[in-house]
Amino acid sequence: MADKKSMQELDGEAVIAKAKDFWSKFSKPVMIASAVIILGIGGWYVYQNYFKKPKEEKAVEAMFKAEEYYRIDSVTLALNGDGQYDGFLKIISKYGGTDAANLANFYAGSCYIKLNDNEKAIKQLKKFSSSAKSLQARAYKLLGDAYADMGKNSDALSYYKKAANHFQEDETNSAEYLMFAAYLADRMMKNPKEATALYKEIKEKYPKSQQAFEADGYLSQMGIYNVN
Repeated sequence: MADKKSMQELDGEAVIAKAKDFWSKFSKPVMIASAVIILGIGGWYVYQNYFKKPKEEKAVEAMFKAEEYYRIDSVTLALNGDGQYDGFLKIISKYGGTDAANLANFYAGSCYIKLNDNEKAIKQLKKFSSSAKSLQARAYKLLGDAYADMGKNSDALSYYKKAANHFQEDETNSAEYLMFAAYLADRMMKNPKEATALYKEIKEKYPKSQQAFEADGYLSQMGIYNVN
């Protein structure tokens, strides 16, 4: 028993010695790493609560008047402000990195389309991204509109299809976006193969939609009948 106890004591001493040796070698790096982690967490907390959150709140407040102008179709005031309140462009520059500024990109792009300034519309809409599928799909559709107005039909077709496929559960809008793509391929691009495939896709995916009924008419004009 005494020998066994002595062995346990020796093992314990060896473990302690190894621990002391490890700490003497690595105490400084461990302390530095711990300090970096603590400072990182602290810095993140300060940034989120004392910089990002207040900035986001100010951006949301600034958006109110610009959105109001947008709703009444005063697109120039919505874009540039009225001297007292900021427009979408100033909000984007002042509050970059906020959700509100991101949304302002969408609004600004839509405003530019209404003003027939499609290059600027494309620039703003491409800066926008959203996890809200219906809104993102709408942005893709607007990009399709801008490219179509510029005569860049291949790009327009790509974005209309992208809009239609982004949120297929929204049958009303997805069917509409798909019809834009089909009509563009049919009447503007003179691509019957692509148009036929798109018209058929409308009928397959959204058989109860108004666009499915219209697709039958366009297909019959192309000499294609009895499409199930």
